[in-house]
Amino acid sequence: FPPQHPSISCLLFLPCFQGLLRGSCLFIRDQRRSVFSQSCIWYGECGIASGDKRYNCRYSGPPNPLPHNGYDLVQELCPGFFFGEVRLCCDVQQLHTLKDNLQLPLQFLSRCPSCFYNLVNLFCELTCSPRQSQFLNVTVAEDYVDPTTNETRTNVKELQYYVGERFANAMYNACRDVEAPSSNEKALGLLCGREASACNATNWIEYMFNKDNGQAPFTITPVFSDLPTHGMQPMNNATKGCDESVDEVTGPCSCQDCSAVCGPKPQPPPPPVPWRILGLDAMYVIMWSTYMAFLLVFFGAFFAVWCYRKRYFVSEFTPIDGMAWLLTFPLPSSPALPGGPTCCDPLGAALEAHLRRLFERWGSFCVRYPGCVVFFSVAFIATCSSGLVFIQVTTDPVDLWSAPGSQARQEKEYFDTHFGPFFRTEQLIIRAPNTPPHTYEPYPSGADVPFGPPLAIDILHQVLDLQTAIESITASYNNETVTLRDICVAPLSPYNQNCTVLSVLNYFQNSHSVLDHQVGDDFFVYADYHTHFLYCVRAPASLNDTSLLHDPCLGTFGGPVFPWLVLGGYDDQNYNNATALVITFPVNNYYNDTEKLQRAQAWEREFINFVKNYENPNLTISFKAERSIEDELNRESNSDVFTVLISYGVMFLYISIALGHIKSCRRLLVDSKISLGIAGVLIVLSSVACSLGIFSYIGVPLTLIVIEVIPFLVLAVGVDNIFILVQTYQRDERLQGETLDQQVGRVLGEVAPSMFLSSFAETVAFFLGGLSVMPAVHTFSLFAGMAVLIDFLLQITCFVSLLGLDIKRQEKNQLDVLCCVKGAADDTGIQASESCLFRFFRNSYAPLLLKDWMRPLVVAVFVGVLSFSIAVLNKVEIGLDQSLSMPDDSYMTDYFQSLNQYLHAGPPVYFVLEEGHDYTSTKGQNMVCGGLGCNNDSLVQQVFTAAQLDNYTRIGFAPSSWIDDYFDWVKPQSSCCRIYNSTEQFCNASVVDPACVRCRPLTPEGKQRPQGADFMRFLPMFLSDNPNPKCGKGGHAAYSAAVNILDNGTSVGATYFMTYHTVLQTSADFIDAMEKARLIANNITRTMNQQGGDHRVFPYSVFYVFYEQYLTMIDDTVFNLGVSLGAIFLVAVGLLGCELWAAGIMCATIAMILVNMFGVMWLWGISLNAVSLVNLVMSCGISVEFCSHITRAFTVSTKGSRVERAEEALSHMGSSVFSGITLTKFGGIIVLAFAKSQIFQIFYFRMYLAMVLLGASHGLIFLPVLLSYIGPSINKAKSLTTQQRYRGTEREQLLNF
Repeated sequence: FPPQHPSISCLLFLPCFQGLLRGSCLFIRDQRRSVFSQSCIWYGECGIASGDKRYNCRYSGPPNPLPHNGYDLVQELCPGFFFGEVRLCCDVQQLHTLKDNLQLPLQFLSRCPSCFYNLVNLFCELTCSPRQSQFLNVTVAEDYVDPTTNETRTNVKELQYYVGERFANAMYNACRDVEAPSSNEKALGLLCGREASACNATNWIEYMFNKDNGQAPFTITPVFSDLPTHGMQPMNNATKGCDESVDEVTGPCSCQDCSAVCGPKPQPPPPPVPWRILGLDAMYVIMWSTYMAFLLVFFGAFFAVWCYRKRYFVSEFTPIDGMAWLLTFPLPSSPALPGGPTCCDPLGAALEAHLRRLFERWGSFCVRYPGCVVFFSVAFIATCSSGLVFIQVTTDPVDLWSAPGSQARQEKEYFDTHFGPFFRTEQLIIRAPNTPPHTYEPYPSGADVPFGPPLAIDILHQVLDLQTAIESITASYNNETVTLRDICVAPLSPYNQNCTVLSVLNYFQNSHSVLDHQVGDDFFVYADYHTHFLYCVRAPASLNDTSLLHDPCLGTFGGPVFPWLVLGGYDDQNYNNATALVITFPVNNYYNDTEKLQRAQAWEREFINFVKNYENPNLTISFKAERSIEDELNRESNSDVFTVLISYGVMFLYISIALGHIKSCRRLLVDSKISLGIAGVLIVLSSVACSLGIFSYIGVPLTLIVIEVIPFLVLAVGVDNIFILVQTYQRDERLQGETLDQQVGRVLGEVAPSMFLSSFAETVAFFLGGLSVMPAVHTFSLFAGMAVLIDFLLQITCFVSLLGLDIKRQEKNQLDVLCCVKGAADDTGIQASESCLFRFFRNSYAPLLLKDWMRPLVVAVFVGVLSFSIAVLNKVEIGLDQSLSMPDDSYMTDYFQSLNQYLHAGPPVYFVLEEGHDYTSTKGQNMVCGGLGCNNDSLVQQVFTAAQLDNYTRIGFAPSSWIDDYFDWVKPQSSCCRIYNSTEQFCNASVVDPACVRCRPLTPEGKQRPQGADFMRFLPMFLSDNPNPKCGKGGHAAYSAAVNILDNGTSVGATYFMTYHTVLQTSADFIDAMEKARLIANNITRTMNQQGGDHRVFPYSVFYVFYEQYLTMIDDTVFNLGVSLGAIFLVAVGLLGCELWAAGIMCATIAMILVNMFGVMWLWGISLNAVSLVNLVMSCGISVEFCSHITRAFTVSTKGSRVERAEEALSHMGSSVFSGITLTKFGGIIVLAFAKSQIFQIFYFRMYLAMVLLGASHGLIFLPVLLSYIGPSINKAKSLTTQQRYRGTEREQLLNF
């Protein structure tokens, strides 16, 4: 019978001897199978295949007894063969070769015992199985003459390996989830010759048996089938699933390495359901409904009152004066004051009288002794301003945006102290816009592969030239030459001094010759850089690609170059479609070492200059250095200085001209007040200088926001007070027998309480704003509060004296500015006069605004705007786009655009376990590790689980775990951990020396994890071991900075586990990523504490310190604005004489302005951040200026009705507020629109413009109307006091007019 059909004998005899011969046939078949299965196809090693790899010798006899010196090896590698008389188809040398070949998969797959068990089974059956001939078929053999014995033998050069599909699939399924912690990838991504997601059972086995992989000595062609084929019985041994134990001692694989152990993949919580009503945004619907209801009630009440009045009163044009008026029916024009004052009225009148007398006396003193007052004012200014010599300007972004006591700042300090600061990055994003894409056609077979423009060979050569030129840049610092090698990150130093350069050119060892390396003949190219690139992007840690090139992919610095870090603009994971190349030069950062830091900054400056001046028509380059943002911020501030100066110049010019009241051309130079206006502006600037000087004495550093914002704020406050004081004097007429100092004192007594109210309210509000933990808001509030306070003090001292001097000059007909020159004689002298703007407000604007038909329209419009602003309040974005902080012409603007468009990698994130955790005990190890036997809720496992929900958690990859790699490295089965038996010093796996022995015995105890002293004994060796082809688990490059060794190597301190965020583009992405990372870390900490740990885990990424403020931005905004409003209310209540209702109305109007500011921010695309919050706090202060003067004028008015009191308040104060703040600021703000800086255009021009327009409209339109409706009733005690004070004078007639 033909040997390939052993059962045919039974079929021949079956018709005749069914009963008797059935047993005989089975016996014959079993005997023939037994003989067949106990046959080898090789035994021993013969000729050299390549390098140190040898062919096996052809042998077709029965298996041979294994020499006793191979028992340990077979028991270690293939324990299934170790029984009875060990007869195998391999000798001891083949077992040694098998052990060497299993080292690499052992290091990456042994963390899952079931996976490694199946893999070893595959290779043991191939190498040594006594049943080889059943599933191995030699297809190519070649005679070989042994040079030692001259014996002719046969090399097995090619064979077929029949593998059961069931076995192959089961082996792949057990291994597909196994992690490679050091590379944040699946282990199969390093062992399959392609990315893990593209790996399957067949191509993995085909890759392992392909001699082009650099490991297999000859080609083995796997044939997959579960059924006998071509007379061969496929090897289909029993397998172990990853959720099964290999033996009674070893448990199943960990959850991280086996999804079957974890159960179903976790699902993220559903996104929050938008709040909708009838399919529309709920806030829109609610506010629209509320507004409609308000209009219905308001206009219903209005028409009801109108009809009621028309029925009972003669004129239908009698003013509507509120519900109280409807009940008491007083005639609106009646000056009668029925009844006595209330309990609070005398207190308010007494306070008013006291303040008036105080300021009258003080004003008279200042005018009588101007020299003394001015001298001491100048001395005070000089003393305070001299503190500017100690000024400190903060430009470090960390200090600008992060509070020293904040969580992110403390965590940054902890990370920098224990692991060193996060490295500095110099990065280029390179495109080739003039180069078309091309297609690679593999030979002899394979689908065409498209390649993006920057991956053309000539472009790669040009990019390599650029990269080499950058590496050759030298800088000079303190007469020393600084090169990239002096400052770069070199992870394998001192053994390998090559700098880390994350570049696609590192796949080609940064070499033109390797890039041009190709294998082919005169007609075809079989392999070139395309082949190598396609391999390396799938296996970046490989030391030998599977093509004919056999070039390494590992970077020259000793680490892998992940494709998503060096390529951009590709789709999905088709890296060949990349439209951009990314080159990153990590540079060492230095914690508290200014000298080294400045050396790095010197090199970065030369790097920036080089790339700026680099010209290549084929390349478009976007770039940045670590110092770029700070440099551009400084340049931005310098470039906009001219714009800001023009802005202030426009305001100064307006103030100088507008203060004067020219009655005739002849008195133009006499009546003008240019010198007084300049003095007023100088006083404002002096108050700012004093504030800066005082805090510089104390040691409070200055920020750019303070420099840019506070002069604007103090100018608004100060100029308003100047206009009120000067214009009130200009309208006043000196009483008979009254001297100049008495008149100025009386005028100051009238207006200074109002000035004091606004200034003191702002000062208290700003100082309380200093309680904010946000550095920008805290610093601004302190400086602003002090500047406003000093400005007020200088105005009621120095400016009053200067005003008196100016009036004396004017009375003497001396020219303005040229005060020594007299003008033409004029008998008219100084007479009380009213400006055109005052007459317009009194005669036209106020009466029109307060007409009965106009007031309801005003209320309806302003309540409508308020309703809209409330509806969009929660839609204002939080954050600050980095690009907005750059000038329009900055190279960083182009870099940020390229970053968002091309980059596919998020920033790294480190999960830090603080010092004190016990790593030497099993319990402590299980809390942290992610491999075999570790807790399913360990640190590594929880981060791994989070990475599976990357769209929700924004954790992109499984974490690199030094402890898991250490356990794999120290295993006795591995060749990684070895020591010299004489010195017990570490012996690298690449060293060939019989004195090197394994660190731990190959015993059941030795195979367990190291604990106690053993753990600490070998850990420093692991952290100093460089990866090599025989041991890819060396931890020097990956983990030397991740583990703190304490107490001379006796304990482990703080450690970290690194992974990456997903791609983050917007502020919302960064905020959410930080929030989710902290959530994960808090959960890990809580889990470890429940298991007996007591140390915290926190996440750290370089951007956290900048974005942490946004986690509490809403709370900070509510706190700062709430505190400011509360302070303003309390001060207003006190200084208005317990006028609770008036203070409430004023604060309600300011609150409306703030809410409407949010509406403008939403409409104009202004996000909420530290800069805009400072502006909101400032708008709160400026709003006081718009509202407080009108409110106080209303409360002190003695007119009979609310409408008349509102009209009087608007007439007297409205013109000063309008000319003092609105017109002054409007001219300066318009100039800011031409600033180069986007941050000036958006956060200053837009917000300042909105601030002034909203403040003016609410203070000069809405507030008078609101007071005319629901303003407080007249303070009868104040009115009686006023009548008594002016009894018998002309003013009595004016008051009763």
